[in-house]
Amino acid sequence: MDFKKITEKYQNDCLNTLSDLIKINSVYDEKTISEDAPYGIGVKKAMTYMKEIALKDGFNVDICDNRCLEISYGEGKQLIGIFAHLDVVPATGEWDFEPFGATIFDNKMFGRGTSDDKGPGVSAYYALKALKDNDLIKNYRVKLVFGGDEERGSSCLEYYFKTLKKEDVTYGFTPDGDFPLIYGEKGITNYKIEGNLYLGPVIEIDAGIVSNSVIDKAIVLTHDKNKLLAYLKVHPEIKYEILSEEEDIIKINFIGKSAHGSLPQLGINSGIIALEVLSKAFDLPLLKKISFDYKDPFGKNLDGGYYVSKEMGETTYNVGIIKYKDCKFEMTVNFRYPENVNSKEVIEKLKENTDLPITVLSESNCLYFDPSTPFIKLLSEVYVKETNDTKNKPMTIGGGTYAKEAKNTVAFGSHFMDKVDHIHEPNEKIDLEDLFNSMPIYAHAIYALGNLK
Repeated sequence: MDFKKITEKYQNDCLNTLSDLIKINSVYDEKTISEDAPYGIGVKKAMTYMKEIALKDGFNVDICDNRCLEISYGEGKQLIGIFAHLDVVPATGEWDFEPFGATIFDNKMFGRGTSDDKGPGVSAYYALKALKDNDLIKNYRVKLVFGGDEERGSSCLEYYFKTLKKEDVTYGFTPDGDFPLIYGEKGITNYKIEGNLYLGPVIEIDAGIVSNSVIDKAIVLTHDKNKLLAYLKVHPEIKYEILSEEEDIIKINFIGKSAHGSLPQLGINSGIIALEVLSKAFDLPLLKKISFDYKDPFGKNLDGGYYVSKEMGETTYNVGIIKYKDCKFEMTVNFRYPENVNSKEVIEKLKENTDLPITVLSESNCLYFDPSTPFIKLLSEVYVKETNDTKNKPMTIGGGTYAKEAKNTVAFGSHFMDKVDHIHEPNEKIDLEDLFNSMPIYAHAIYALGNLK
């Protein structure tokens, strides 16, 4: 079967659909939450848009209380699942293109969600449509599920399986990772350090939006501006901008670099920089300890916090949110760990060595599939057949995908290893060549899994 040939005719549809989706700001919006828009109006608009396309194309559709959109087709015992998401992280930082403009430049589409995860999801949709239109879904069923809350911890898919009691898949994949294939994912625990704390001249700290992104903007409001400016004068390496000054009060934005929370070493955490500057400028011992403890993104400064394994690599600690106002301090940490770590024991050690209380917000265990199993081998073979790439090999990652929420599921593309897509960063993009090349891979994968005995 020539899967490239049968998917080529859908490239324009794929491009137009993705362009329309990118123009929908589907960041979680607490202000517009309602009974029929549990994640806000933007996420609902994105789901409604895909629902209308799927109905027009002849698929069965279930809106799943507007937490997920299920698109399905076929008959048979074997059920193949594809799990993508329509929500996106906020478009922070300095962009060269409108974040929700779907600008095409140099054969690339720029915009929040182009790579994570609207582009891959749309590619999988048209792969499924190509199979349906060519009568290649026989004696098996397929469902493509678009979630609406993946970026905040996947409550959408939890609702889908646990509340709605949706059927587990025989085999599945999520197009929300890397090619060739991801057979293992680190565990993830989000925890919060919070408590009452007097920070002298510091009035307010506002840094970060989500736990799984490196903070690139940290806004600080303080008294005693001369002391703070004097410290910054002798530290020219620190990037900042003065937002306002009034008598003895100053408002400053410390500038960092965003990165995905699974790879905090690739970013520059302006929140940690802000804490370190404040601790030294105003002699605040507790802030000095916190900023030192979390300055190393692998946890090497944390007593009992650093681990490494041959299979999955090192622990990481991404400080994603820092807030301080009215003497209340809170800091949210995205902790990722390999298979040899007992996360509960680590949290207990951290509690012993942290002066403020720690509360666990969410936990997600490690995921691991034996690469020699037929399911994993088949997907690997599909990738090689469609790309002729024998150099890159299946891998494990620090990221957490829908594969942890759905049984018998792994992350399979759509990011190609030689590309930089700036996921969770400014100027997120997808190469149109990659968008189109992933379609035959997904069509082949669905077909092969549907016929895997």
